[in-house]
Parts: sequence; C-alpha cells; structure tokens
Amino acid sequence: MVNAWTQLRINKDRLIRRIEDLAKIGGLEGGGVCRLALTQEDKLGRDQVVTWMKELGLSVTVDKIGNVVGTRPGELSGPAVMTGSHIDTVRTGGPYDGNLGVLAGLEVAQVLNDAGVKTKHPFSVAFFTNEEGSRFAPDMMGSLVHQGVLDLDEALLTKGIDGTTVQENLKNIGYDGAEEVGQCRAHAFVELHVEQGPVLEIEDVTIGAVDGVQGISWTELTIGGVSNHAGTTPMSMRTDAGYAAAAITCFVRKLAEEIGHPQVATVGMVKLSPNLVNVVPNKAVMTVDLRHTCEDTLLSAEKRFFEFLEELKEKEGVSIEHRSLARFEPVVFAEEMIQRVEAQAKTLGYSVKRMPSGAGHDAQIFAPSCPTSMIFVPSVKGISHNIEEFTEASDIEAGGNVLLQVLLDKLMNE
Repeated sequence: MVNAWTQLRINKDRLIRRIEDLAKIGGLEGGGVCRLALTQEDKLGRDQVVTWMKELGLSVTVDKIGNVVGTRPGELSGPAVMTGSHIDTVRTGGPYDGNLGVLAGLEVAQVLNDAGVKTKHPFSVAFFTNEEGSRFAPDMMGSLVHQGVLDLDEALLTKGIDGTTVQENLKNIGYDGAEEVGQCRAHAFVELHVEQGPVLEIEDVTIGAVDGVQGISWTELTIGGVSNHAGTTPMSMRTDAGYAAAAITCFVRKLAEEIGHPQVATVGMVKLSPNLVNVVPNKAVMTVDLRHTCEDTLLSAEKRFFEFLEELKEKEGVSIEHRSLARFEPVVFAEEMIQRVEAQAKTLGYSVKRMPSGAGHDAQIFAPSCPTSMIFVPSVKGISHNIEEFTEASDIEAGGNVLLQVLLDKLMNE
C-alpha cells in the first residue's frame, strides 16, 4: 500500500519566489546579498521569515541567542523533527547559501498545510544566529548555543569585527528572546543546502547525500615586527611582519599540497600596519583556516603549522601570538539518515552521490544528539560566498522534494 503523502511534491515556483523576495533584503548590485549577522538587514530578513512562519500557522519562539523556531504541532507532544539553516550571509554573499534550507522548510510546512496532513511528530523550521561567523566568531554560534555546546554568556559577550557585542546587537534588532537554550533535542534534523562546490555539477549528479562534515581549525595570528624605511633598511636587517605573513601564506598552501586531498588551507584575511608603500610593516593580523575529514590528519597539519611558526619567529625575529577562532572535529552523520536521503532521491528518480561537506553547517552541531543528515544540490560552477552564486530551479525543486519526503518519513513513522 502506498501512503498518500508519498505523492506530495513541493511548489517550485512558490519556493523560488520566497528565495527571490528574501534576497531583496540586503540586496547587492549584480544579484548578491549582504545580511551580516545581527545587522539591520538581518533584522529585516528575520522579520520577513517570521511573518511567513506566522502566515503558515507555525508557533514561533525566539531564544536568548536569537535563534528562531517555527513549529507545526503533531499528534505527539515530544521532540520535533527539525529542518532549517541560516539567513545571515557573508558581506558579498548569494541568495541560496543557508536561505534555501530555511525557505524549503517553510515550503514543506505549506505543502503539509495545503494537503491537510496530520503528522505523528511535531515539525519545526529553524534559522540560527550567526552561522557564517563573518561578523562574530565562531561560526555556527546560534546552533552551538542552542545545543548547549557553547556557553550562552560567552557567546553574548563576544565582540564582533566592529567592536560591539552579540548581546548589544541582539537588543538593537529586537531578537534577544526569552526561550531558554541548551535544552532542545530534536527527534531528527535534516538540512537542505547548496553544495558550495563543483563536484555535483561536474559529475552531473542532482543530489548529494552528505555523510559528514570535515573538521575545521580557524586561527588568528598577530605578528609583531619593526617599522622602518623601505629604501634605507637592508634586507638582512629587517624585522618584517609583512614578509612573515607572506611566508605563512605560502607555507600553509604547500602544507595542503603535501598532505593531499581532501586537506585544504586558506589565508582569508591579512591586515598590515602601517600599510604604507614605503614602510616595512610592524604588524600583521591574519587568519589561517585548515580543514580535513580525518581528525588525526587535521591534528598533524596543526602541529606542523605551529612548528613552522616557531621556526619563523626564530629566523625572522618577529613575535607571533595566536588564538583559536573556531575548532570543530570532523562529524559523521547517522547511517540510517544518509540511507534515507539516498533512498528518497532514487525513488524520485534523481541521481545521488554520497559525499562529505567541506563547509561547516548547523546540522553538524545537531549530529551528536539526534539522527541527522544533509542534502546537497548543485552550485553552478561551484561558486558560493559570491554574488554570482546560483542554483538551477530544477535542482532546487529536486532538493526540496527529497527534503519533503525524508522529513515525512520521519514525521509519520517511528
């Protein structure tokens, strides 16, 4: 016997309209989006999504770190089957990263409403504060606090790139909620996301069944040198913070190449002082991002990196201070949930591939406490965190339908 709900499908045009409407808030010339966490643009985006949640009849709660959860009741009153992601973006972001996962969740709720489906378990759609980490470190801050991994007070007192705190900004935008944190445990968590990489498109695969998330190590370095005249100071007599930053950049690239795939290493930010054409820099502040799917390999990469810093200090006479901005071990998703994604994709006629995620996501924070999985859809040319980020409508529809059926499988059973 085939259950009627297995025939349900999302409304592609309705979902894309919501994506386009949300992208107008903080919209950039050329089609990009800038909604840094807890800015006024983020507030307006939040307000819009909350309005849609209420229109769908979801009961909306806001917790003390600003996470927003909209819930549709089920026959049981226990933990909800959850989906969601984030709506904050990087400074030059696109309309799909994070937003697709949240708005696809709303589309699922609307499909259930329109079909009059009563689910066994409650269904929740969430968006989490400061997933990107662009304004406040660490990334995934909201889900970390939501799941009790990061202390609330520590998160609230975190200062951003402009020197203001998370707490100040939550109050400014009116999202310093009353709901307690660290206590919610979902019945299951499923996140739909654009791949943000080129693999699915290159291999002509529609659905990625994500089997885990690679480990992430973010380090901020502050390098101290001596300012001096660029023309009169011999090369052998310089204490050059700028050169040290460049040497570190080259080292981590070589390190990743030596370790091999899937090791990646990135210097994403460098600031030199006094930043003048004819002055040897006396200070450099920079970030190093190391990632790998194996914890032992990531630890080895970190060890070699810090050993190089000590050698560089000795050789160049610079000082180097470092602090961790974020550190996450690799995460493996539940096998039964990965299989659900694969099975539903095949049933719906979509090609599917198991693959790891190279980026961090809110789903990885839920993985230790409930059955968790992710669904990837292709990113055109693998581009993300860029105003040219794009995913084809047909792939959005495919991902939405797989999400709908995986969620229904959990909502109606067990």
